[in-house]
Amino acid sequence: MKLITEPIVSQFDGTIIDLETTGDFSKQYKHPEYSDSREYSNIKPVFFGFMTSRGIEIHCAESKSEINELLSTIVKLVPNLPKPFHSFNTPFETGVLFHSTGEKILFERELNKERYEAKRLAVEVLKLQNYDDPFLDNGKMFPPAWEKGNMKDCIAHNRADLFKERDILLKRGFRTPDEFRFIAM
Repeated sequence: MKLITEPIVSQFDGTIIDLETTGDFSKQYKHPEYSDSREYSNIKPVFFGFMTSRGIEIHCAESKSEINELLSTIVKLVPNLPKPFHSFNTPFETGVLFHSTGEKILFERELNKERYEAKRLAVEVLKLQNYDDPFLDNGKMFPPAWEKGNMKDCIAHNRADLFKERDILLKRGFRTPDEFRFIAM
C-alpha cells in the first residue's frame, strides 16, 4: 500500500474526505427522497484521500490484494481526524465506507449545492483551477486507470479532487447533507 503526504496551509475546520473506488452501484436501492446505503454495497474504496488545514494524505491500495489493508487503515484513521467531515456527495462516501468497513461515519457538511450536482459543473461555475487533474473531473476514468496500475494519474486525480473540494468549501460553503439511511445487507 502506498501513502502520499503533502503539507499545506489552509483555512477551514475539519477534514475533507474523498474516496476513489471500484465497483458498480446497486441501482435497485436508489430512492428519490433519501439515500439508501445499499446503493453503494458493491463499491469498494481503493484510495482514501483526506485534507485538513495542515496537509493532505492519500492512502492507496495499489492492487485488489491491498484493499483489506486499506480498509483497516481507514478504520484506524477516521476516529483521529478533525471534525466536521466534509465531502462532495456525502451519500457516496458514507455508503461506501459503511458497506466496506461496517462503520457509520457521519459527514456533517455536504459540498455539493444540491443532490446529484456534478463536481465538474461546480468547478466550472466557480471558475476553479484543474489542479493538474488528468481525468478532468471525470471519475469514471479512475477505475480503468487503477486496474492498469496507472498510479501516477490516479494519485494526481485524487489530489486534484481534494483541492477542488477545498476551494468549493472556501468559495461557496457547505450545506446540511440530505437524509441518509444505513441499511445492512
